[in-house]
Amino acid sequence: MASASSHIDKIARAVQSGAAGAQSRLAASWFRSMVKHGLDPAEARAPEYLSAHDIHARREALGRVAVIAKPKLDQLFALVGSSGCGVVLTDNQGVIVDHRFGSADMRVFRDWGLDTGADWSEATQGTNGIGTCLTERREVVIHRDQHFMASNIAMSCIDAPVFGAEGQIVAALDVSSARADQTETMNGMISELVRQAARSIEADNFQDKFSDARVLVVNDPGDGVALLATNADDIVIGATRAARRGFGLQPEGALKPVALGDLIGRDRTSKGFERAQKAAVMRALVRADRNVSLAARELGVSRATLYRRMKRLGITA
Repeated sequence: MASASSHIDKIARAVQSGAAGAQSRLAASWFRSMVKHGLDPAEARAPEYLSAHDIHARREALGRVAVIAKPKLDQLFALVGSSGCGVVLTDNQGVIVDHRFGSADMRVFRDWGLDTGADWSEATQGTNGIGTCLTERREVVIHRDQHFMASNIAMSCIDAPVFGAEGQIVAALDVSSARADQTETMNGMISELVRQAARSIEADNFQDKFSDARVLVVNDPGDGVALLATNADDIVIGATRAARRGFGLQPEGALKPVALGDLIGRDRTSKGFERAQKAAVMRALVRADRNVSLAARELGVSRATLYRRMKRLGITA
């Protein structure tokens, strides 16, 4: 691991080169940290902590996401906790609202400032897993001396953003390591676990938000959770960020209703929708012991509508 002095020199050279942004995303983050946010990598900057009242307000603002995330944090910690890693959930400003740490590692993480109410935004801590993930709205791994602050270079941080039911960024999921022998190869494996957990939170939150609607799974060529919510009239009333991106819909906010048929008709992923619809119809028929009326009731459509859909999908009663 680089010494604090050599790390500070490296940051200064990269920023002063005048081409930091063009060098790499990491160098661009260092540039933002020093030039935009006015931070000094040599400063021993303790994280800023919010009051208990503010922490409660931020949890309330997260709403169901905070509740849905709890078992996901437990599951992720069960996978990585024995290797000296801690699991952290922040809001969309980088403030820690929940975490899971092993008792043997608790003091190390708290000494680093990874505790409830700590602000790990890029504006306060420079380049770091949480803050840079939220700033760049993407998965990141910030390994040791990739951090901006020299005081943070003992850490490895692996992060993924969590997007809400309306495409907006709502949280960051972080795994930080307290081990001195944490390798970049290990970071890569953990990164996949973090990504899966974040996407699972997104999917469960979306289905919770649209619990009264029919949710369809869309084939997504990327790594997102592509889901659409439709009402009984096959009008799309909700879409995850990945689905919005795939169909060219507005990236965030309440979705302007659109007919499912129109959406499918102008997109090459219609086969994915057909498979999803066929699977949903088949499940309903199996549960109803092939009784079309009962299956239609479960799907929230009329018997005649279900018969038409079955014919289109090549399903016999």
